[in-house]
Amino acid sequence: MRDEVDAHRAAGRRVALVPTMGALHDGHLALVRRAREVADVVVVSIFVNPLQFGAGEDLDRYPRTLEADLAALGAHGVELVFAPSPDEMYPEGAVETRVTAGRIGELYEGASRPGHFDGMLTVVAKLFNIVRPDHAVFGQKDAQQVFLVRRMVRELDVPLAIEVVPTVREPDGLAMSSRNRYLEGDQRRAALLLSESLAAAEAVGAEGLDEVLAEAAAAFGDHDGVELDYLVVVDPETFLPVGEEARGEALVLVAARVGSTRLIDNAVISLG
Repeated sequence: MRDEVDAHRAAGRRVALVPTMGALHDGHLALVRRAREVADVVVVSIFVNPLQFGAGEDLDRYPRTLEADLAALGAHGVELVFAPSPDEMYPEGAVETRVTAGRIGELYEGASRPGHFDGMLTVVAKLFNIVRPDHAVFGQKDAQQVFLVRRMVRELDVPLAIEVVPTVREPDGLAMSSRNRYLEGDQRRAALLLSESLAAAEAVGAEGLDEVLAEAAAAFGDHDGVELDYLVVVDPETFLPVGEEARGEALVLVAARVGSTRLIDNAVISLG
């Protein structure tokens, strides 16, 4: 992979990387389209990273659709696909050297999935070193991931630009996710509570933090089969919770379990 990328770079072409775990949907393809806009050559990685799955999570059943993924990427003119096995990515087995996500990595998703962000940053750092892109493209749906990757790039002086693409949604508002294919019937309808709670938060943003949290939580009601994990309003610059006096742009994060499927979403709102 590195030799192929280096050949493109030697020819003066700029390279963009789109890191994925496969099971591609239109949200991923929006990242590919953005990569095409900022670079001459697009590399898509497909790797279900075991380091970012904890005990009891869905590593074994995470959807793997490589043949369909390759067809979709081919239709979008992707030049290079990097789809290594775990043994190729981690040839020595257990990884002793890891990137640490720090305090923010222990909040929200990190609190519910201990070690997740350390594993994510470690594999992203490896991908950056393998591909050495000029740009890397991520989706806003994984807002905490984006914040941590941007911070890693800044603090470790990684020579690339991070591009962020707005969340791509289904026509009914559900944020696109590879895990959506786990949802059936009533669960699929119940999953809309996440985007509905964000819409409720946005509608009352001018009334302040307390009203935002109250309305967003009320959207979930007592719905059977949906368990709210967290609902928080954070400062996009620090990713720490805002106080009651906060005004201006803020980010609402929500996570919930619908049946056995865990979903996340977020939205930018204006407070006060």
